[in-house]
Amino acid sequence: MEFAILAAGEGSRLANEGLTTPKPLVQLNGIPLLQRLIHTFEANHASKIHVIVNAYSHAVAAFVKSFPATVPINLLVKTTESSLHSFFELLPFIEGDKICLTTVDTVFDPVEFSGYIAAFNSDEKTDALMAATSFVDDEKPLFIQTSGNHTITGFFDRKEVNCNMVSGGIYCLRRPVFSTVTNAVNNGVTRMRNLQRILVKEGFVIKAFSFSKIIDIDHVLDIATAENWLHSTKHLH
Repeated sequence: MEFAILAAGEGSRLANEGLTTPKPLVQLNGIPLLQRLIHTFEANHASKIHVIVNAYSHAVAAFVKSFPATVPINLLVKTTESSLHSFFELLPFIEGDKICLTTVDTVFDPVEFSGYIAAFNSDEKTDALMAATSFVDDEKPLFIQTSGNHTITGFFDRKEVNCNMVSGGIYCLRRPVFSTVTNAVNNGVTRMRNLQRILVKEGFVIKAFSFSKIIDIDHVLDIATAENWLHSTKHLH
């Protein structure tokens, strides 16, 4: 299975708070975010890892090029306007019929992540399996509405009926979804949350997989929050 890391964002909020390190290289307990994800994907039998970084993140590109990965890494250097556009740019390089992608600033339990990947691989009738959590950390959370069997029936900017979780920024997708990504970008759609709404509207089978906690590193304070969480749970170090 192939994996992808969307690392082409500016990290402007961290920079505005005085952090000079590019977001993908921000360290949690001494390990850069990018390295943490690569190691997690390797542990889940990745056949290839795609990484997209923006054109002015020279340090990030150099880090990827020199990283001693155990699987092939495809590095794409391109500045994009949103995470959806980053995914779109990676589409021509995806060789298989499924992909797991995440933004670079997503911190999660690797044991839960392995369960997430196993669940996706064992259910071929599901077009998309979205990471979800009841832990609300995002400034603008995307609420997930579900019916029975964790089937997703809607994505909302505000909490609605049967919205007990929020999107975690990790996406497992099968190839039938890829053409919808292309059409969305060609029609001017931005952001992954808007793609998810389109997938529901077009009738794809979308399910939610629950994580106990997912933390996004958007602010300097988030770094300490994530480090403390990793320290508090022995197997997360």
